[in-house]
Amino acid sequence: MKRWYLGLLLMAAGVFSIDRALKELFLNGFFWDSSCITFGYVLNRGVAFSLFASLGEWLKWILLGVISLALLYLHREGTLERHPLVSGMFLGAALGNLYDRFLYGGVIDYIYWHCFFDFAVFNFADMVIDLAVIFLLYFHLKEHGRVAQG
Repeated sequence: MKRWYLGLLLMAAGVFSIDRALKELFLNGFFWDSSCITFGYVLNRGVAFSLFASLGEWLKWILLGVISLALLYLHREGTLERHPLVSGMFLGAALGNLYDRFLYGGVIDYIYWHCFFDFAVFNFADMVIDLAVIFLLYFHLKEHGRVAQG
C-alpha cells in the first residue's frame, strides 16, 4: 500500500471516529448551555442552515453523488496523493455526516453559537469539512501561483 494512501485512510478513519464519538455523546443526552454557546442535540434534515430539507430522502443520495464527484475530481487532479491528510480530513468528515443521513434521516448537529448573533447549529464534521476545503483551496492556489510567496 502506498504511504500517501495509508495516510489518507488513517486520517479519514480518525476524523470519522472522533465525529461518531461526539455525536454519540449528544445522542445519549449530553447538554450544556451558556450565554454564548449551547451544546445540545439537533437533527438537521437539510444541509447548511437547513437548506434543501424539502428534498427528503433524495438529499442523501444527491450528497453521496456530490461527495463521489468531489473525490473523483481530487483523484484526477492528483490532490489525494499530494495532500492525503487534508483529503482524509474531508473524506472522514463527509462520510460522518453522510452516515448520519443514512442512519438517522439527517445530520446530528450540536454546536449552537448565539453570542452577539445567532448562527446555524453545526458539528465537528462541518468544521473539519470547512477547514479541509480552505486548505485544499489554498494548496490549489499556491500550486498554480495565485498565492503570494512571502
